[in-house]
Amino acid sequence: MNKADLKLELEKTEQTTLQFFDLPLDDLQKRYAPTKWNIQQVLHHLADAETILYERIRRVISGPQQVLWTFDQDRFCQGLDYDKFPLNINKDIYKATRRAIIYILEQHYDSKKELVFIHSKMGKRTLGEEFRKVAWHNEHHLNQIRQALKFG
Repeated sequence: MNKADLKLELEKTEQTTLQFFDLPLDDLQKRYAPTKWNIQQVLHHLADAETILYERIRRVISGPQQVLWTFDQDRFCQGLDYDKFPLNINKDIYKATRRAIIYILEQHYDSKKELVFIHSKMGKRTLGEEFRKVAWHNEHHLNQIRQALKFG
């Protein structure tokens, strides 16, 4: 995926995601499967994951060959109490972080996409792969939200 296509994908998923933050409370409680997170929890996760991926991207640009650790999404959900955390705060965090990711993409993607880092679970990865992961991850969870709204 080239920089222009990736930027469009990031902008598209951002617009869609931001709309879901404004769903009515009844819809936010819907789940895409009985034992899975509800939409509100998925949105909180997207904001947290966005900040983590942004931090990884910045670390790789500022010092490649780092080992970057995975994060336990369920611990975030429980420890940060996604059920009580104000959704509007994470909407603002998501929006600001996505704008920053797009800015860094525009400034660094072409010249630094081959920089390497080590992910604690997935092994050797490149900066370009991590940028693509931001878009893939967001779309993956948007599909879960759409499924929850359809069937929940």
